[in-house]
Amino acid sequence: MTQNRSTWIGCSLGGLLVALLALQSMPQGTEGANILGVFTSHSPSHFIVHMSIMKTLAEKGHNVTVVSSVPPKVTHKSINHIVVPMSAEDEKVLNDGMAGMVKEKPSIWNTMKSIFSSLALLIDKQVDVLEDPRFQELYLNKGNKFDVVFVGFFFNTYQVALGARFNCPVIISWSGPPMMMVNEVLGNPELSSVPQMHISAPPGQPMNFQQRMQNFASTLGFNALNIFLSHKYNKFYDRLWGKDKSMPTFEQAKRNVSLAFCNGHGISEGPIRPNVPGVIEIGGIQVKSKPDPLPEDIKEFLEKGKHGAILFSLGSNLKGEHIQPEVVKTIFKGLSSLKQQVIWKWEDPKNTPGKAANILYKKWLPQDDILAHPKLKLFITHAGKGGVAEAQYHGVPMLALPVFADQPGNADKLVASGYGLQLPLATLDVDEFKASIKEVIENPKYAKTLKSFSQLYRDRPLSPHESVVYWTEYVIRHHGAAHMQSPLVHMNFIASNNVDVYIIAALVLYIVFIINKIVWKFVWRKLFGKSNKASQGKKVKKQ
Repeated sequence: MTQNRSTWIGCSLGGLLVALLALQSMPQGTEGANILGVFTSHSPSHFIVHMSIMKTLAEKGHNVTVVSSVPPKVTHKSINHIVVPMSAEDEKVLNDGMAGMVKEKPSIWNTMKSIFSSLALLIDKQVDVLEDPRFQELYLNKGNKFDVVFVGFFFNTYQVALGARFNCPVIISWSGPPMMMVNEVLGNPELSSVPQMHISAPPGQPMNFQQRMQNFASTLGFNALNIFLSHKYNKFYDRLWGKDKSMPTFEQAKRNVSLAFCNGHGISEGPIRPNVPGVIEIGGIQVKSKPDPLPEDIKEFLEKGKHGAILFSLGSNLKGEHIQPEVVKTIFKGLSSLKQQVIWKWEDPKNTPGKAANILYKKWLPQDDILAHPKLKLFITHAGKGGVAEAQYHGVPMLALPVFADQPGNADKLVASGYGLQLPLATLDVDEFKASIKEVIENPKYAKTLKSFSQLYRDRPLSPHESVVYWTEYVIRHHGAAHMQSPLVHMNFIASNNVDVYIIAALVLYIVFIINKIVWKFVWRKLFGKSNKASQGKKVKKQ
């Protein structure tokens, strides 16, 4: 009995020792890390993606502070939020710019033109947030210490220096799939075979000749834009930190990005492309794993629809006042004649396009929760990345009315993939509008295709929320995770594209060519000449 007890105690102690050793070998926890999010873009839709990341980390128990230029729609009770809003005058300029874009035919060139004109305000005003005393207090107060800083990317590459400013790693949050400006700071290779965001090649399908030409032209355009913006970024960098000797140069700061969270999922959405380990795809991060209960008025309105319901929203940037009055009348005429219930995002409830029993106007909508409702049959959208991802996740067919930026490309892609149709907003025709709605709702092929895609979109080793938590804590645990960094970050254009190697190879070939000519002229020609004379002499003797 004593021997058995001794054996049992020995086994128990051995098991406890093994367990303790196992715990010791596990990665150290990062519970309660201090995380800073700096999101200076004035785009509410981008901010929803950024705040979905911050909310996920706050729910995990981290201490999160967020600085932004717009108030949050998505948040968490424990997040410390600092809002530095745009002035009323600047808001008006921005609204006027948006209204101008709605009147134009959507294209990548019109988007670039808007960046160089009124939407340059979106770029310039981001610096004001970093110069605000409320933000500067975060690093001037020596009691503040952050383990990682998130930078919301939107034409503000100079802000990667916030890692040096707060003496911690930098993580980028980007609202779309990997693109040129994200790839630059992560050393993610730019490949001509990978379509730009606005090129509508379906996933897994090669681009045709026309698409490759468009891709080539737009790549040149983006490179030109990048050169222009780099000049601005250097000016902003000097303005913010140029006199601070403790700060690195802008070029050095760009080499200090740990990773980027990109709101895309290449396997299901495309484009299929190689990514470096620092690119983490979290497509659908803003989609809740379980929808929240709907507000009572929206819930009742949806439930009483015998023929289903339609959600109509042109996003957070585009307001009803930006759309031409005749187009608004066309939309109202088409929607009010339907048998389906229609929820219409409209900012001014006192001044609506018209009254109809089947239309409910709302200033703000819990879009993801509405798209998850079983009664919803169609989503009429501007084809913004966030809304398209939510509709795809919930398997809701779409009718796209794109306006600018990545919207035309997103719309082309959803049509090519069989997820819905698209129409031009600026020249919308009521009969065509109604016919398209009827086609997408009544033809089961769109819902069937989206149901199949939704299963693919959800099937991942880690959910977007789990990926955010794991990789953020990984970067904190490994003090920036420098071992993951691509060597391309430290290579200039010449080295990364082997330009010097090609030049040396060309020189070698040229030297070989010259030597060959010299040898031919002075050696081989003489040898062949003597040989020919000798053979001719023998022929003469024989004759």
